[in-house]
Amino acid sequence: MARREENIVLFPFMAQGHIIPFMALALQLEQRTNYSVTIVNTPLNIKKLRSSLPPSSSIHLFELPFNSSDHGLPPNTENTDILPYNLVLRLLESSTSVRPSFKQLVQKLIDTQLGHGQARVCIIADLFFGWTASVAKELGVFHAFFSLTSVYGLACYYSFWMNLPYKKENSDEFSFPDFPEANRIHKSQLPRYMLEADGADAWTVFQTKNFSEWVHTDGILSNSVEEFDQLGLQYFRRKFGRKVWTIGPVLSTGSRERAGREYGIGPELCREWLNTKPLSSVLYVSFGSMNTISPSQMMQLAMALEESGTNFIWVVRPPIGFDINSEFKDNEWFPEGFQERIQGHGVPILGWPIAAEQFFNSKLLEEEVGVSVEVARGKSSEVRHEDIAAKIELVMDETQKGKEMKRKACEVRDIIKIAMKDEEGFQGSSAKGMNDFLSTLVSVKE
Repeated sequence: MARREENIVLFPFMAQGHIIPFMALALQLEQRTNYSVTIVNTPLNIKKLRSSLPPSSSIHLFELPFNSSDHGLPPNTENTDILPYNLVLRLLESSTSVRPSFKQLVQKLIDTQLGHGQARVCIIADLFFGWTASVAKELGVFHAFFSLTSVYGLACYYSFWMNLPYKKENSDEFSFPDFPEANRIHKSQLPRYMLEADGADAWTVFQTKNFSEWVHTDGILSNSVEEFDQLGLQYFRRKFGRKVWTIGPVLSTGSRERAGREYGIGPELCREWLNTKPLSSVLYVSFGSMNTISPSQMMQLAMALEESGTNFIWVVRPPIGFDINSEFKDNEWFPEGFQERIQGHGVPILGWPIAAEQFFNSKLLEEEVGVSVEVARGKSSEVRHEDIAAKIELVMDETQKGKEMKRKACEVRDIIKIAMKDEEGFQGSSAKGMNDFLSTLVSVKE
């Protein structure tokens, strides 16, 4: 199929948890349309992306000039996978420096299309890049944000930064003034940087400026499923009067789609190991591409996993206080002899929210969907391995609570499968969401 001159330009934040789903979305758009698809990012991220593209793909990759040293970041630091969490905000702030080159790229695409008699460009940007919506408005092109989280979690996160509601109440619980459906939130459900926000701090300044530019977008794409996210959908549709398309889950389809560090263990070896374990017997432990826990929390978690005897896969990131690029140090991070003792044994969800909207996602999964049990909150909470082990056993063993969670998890799985179906005579909600988005993209510029 010949590629048309229309372009979809995708711009993810420089973190693996953002780049990977954006790549998956780009590949899906390439398969479903005959549009030209372009992913833009900083040079080092584009270099990694280049090696992850399937050989048959015609997706374009475009480098935006960026020098991390100009922004008080370590040299050659363009991704959170080699950045301590306390510098993540600086990377976010530095993203505005690529605005001129990004605008120039979009203008060039418009000019090229005008030479062919029409101009249709769509920008799909990360939720942290509110300024891209303003660029789209200036140039008269279609714009959408791609949210990688639940719409509910995003709604809570947005409302928090735009209102700082906990500052207005003299209790440990608070409500969102424009999102009362979310029920009351406890202060312990906030990470420290949000709890310390006072309106003049760097995080608040960045987020309020970022979110204030959302009014210029044409809509939001969400890597979520409509059936589970009605509260969040209602919030944003009410707030902006814009469309919100749930298109999730947008999934990677092959190992080549990873664009970051080398695997500590290859996916094939991991798959082989999983195939040797009984159904519903493996616990997956991960805190995301940007987050980690304290050394004491890591030690307690390791002891709990060992005590439970559960099969597990743990994506280990250096604990707080250690060089983010350091080699694996089992003698410092784990109990003595831990690796030797757990060899061979190491999915309902155990929630340990660390940052951003993870706290609100955990609340949704536990209180609304019923497939999660909260273990702890944040990087500073005190945890005992006995308590963690008890939660693991509650979920993984044949307890009444565990059985009920597994039953609900199976229901969720089935609903997601139906949502993704796109076949003759039937479209699930996520398939409809994607088709409606593409139809809107075409009609808005007709």
